[in-house]
Amino acid sequence: MKNLKLPFNKKQIEEIIKDYPTPFHIYDEAGIRDNAKKFYQAFSWVKGPPEARLAKGGFKNHFAVKALPNPYILKILKEEGMGVDCSSLAELIMSEKVGFRGEEIMFTSNETPAKEYKKAFELGAIINLDDISHIEFLEKAIGGVPEIICFRYNPGPLRHYKGNVLIGHPEDAKYGLTKKQLFEAYRITKRKGVKRFGLHTMVATNETDKRAFVETAKMLFELIVEISKEVGIRFEFVNLGGGIGIPYKPEQEPIDLDFVSKEVKKLYDELITNNQLTPLRIVFECGRVVTGPYGYLVTTVLHKKEIYKKYIGVDACMANLMRPGMYGAYHHETVLGKEKTAKTETYDVVGSLCENNDKFAIDRKLPPTQIGDIIVIHDTGAHGYSMGFNYNGKLRSAELLLKPDGKVELIRRAEILNDYFSTLDFSKI
Repeated sequence: MKNLKLPFNKKQIEEIIKDYPTPFHIYDEAGIRDNAKKFYQAFSWVKGPPEARLAKGGFKNHFAVKALPNPYILKILKEEGMGVDCSSLAELIMSEKVGFRGEEIMFTSNETPAKEYKKAFELGAIINLDDISHIEFLEKAIGGVPEIICFRYNPGPLRHYKGNVLIGHPEDAKYGLTKKQLFEAYRITKRKGVKRFGLHTMVATNETDKRAFVETAKMLFELIVEISKEVGIRFEFVNLGGGIGIPYKPEQEPIDLDFVSKEVKKLYDELITNNQLTPLRIVFECGRVVTGPYGYLVTTVLHKKEIYKKYIGVDACMANLMRPGMYGAYHHETVLGKEKTAKTETYDVVGSLCENNDKFAIDRKLPPTQIGDIIVIHDTGAHGYSMGFNYNGKLRSAELLLKPDGKVELIRRAEILNDYFSTLDFSKI
């Protein structure tokens, strides 16, 4: 079962609200740190050469900055040994400001402007190309080829994966190179003088089937064996992607990373070690599974409405958490102070946008809820604040960090109206 225990109580939140009005996102630093340590421990068997640059040994998770782009969070993860996976200029610059350099950074993007490749190259990042045509584009952008290069593989119909609503079937996804293109891409870059190589894929997101990641490892290991023999290159690392899901619903279980690691090791020994392709470092680009369960959107009930259904109107809206409205995604909700009260009422929990999909919950069983109650929406530590927007002139909320000693730190202030109007010049109207 999912752990529904909150890292704070009603009294603590009421004190926080005195300084930081709702809505706000709050992140549990202790939970994030402990989770990062468990991730690394699960793959501690992965070894690399003594000069390994990607990690102490052979394993590294490059945290997907898009999941939670806040420098305070990135600093915590850097201290826990993680790198970053960036997909835009802003993410590169944020990572740079935190102190990430060189091959701590992977740059994985698509339809990429030349200036973004240039910045990634200047930082010494590992550039992960999304298409064979991008070899020439990158060469023009940076005036040559980098020492190390990686390509994103799209297996298309070769991977019999059902996909999900977020990323779909591989053959319908806009990302990556076909298998035939991959072989040619490595031949081209070898001729151009590239010395170090990596291989990457990302075929799922928020996947909760642990076998899916074992299948991905098998697919990539087999491909590395084929390409190494046919093209005559040696791979330095394989990026198994991200997409490890989290248990949003109470009845769900978290993915057993120890199981995934054990099965990946069996495949590694069979396909990599037995083909004399070691050391091959293993990296991930997980974001959601690292921080997702340790973020919470705290919101206050403003209104109750009864027409054809019962509605609870809160001061947060879809601009603060897009996933339920965009995907119909489930996020658990706790009414603070009523954790042990029977859930006898059925509500739609809604925000104030002029859109009928601005709903955090539909037909949700909750305790009898009153105006002024505080509702905590769980699992907003990834793709929560980061997917925010300003439709209807809504302002982005604050982000808070709950420290291990119980103190709270403001790590991003709430927007004010001047922020919203800052790109307009009213004097010329």
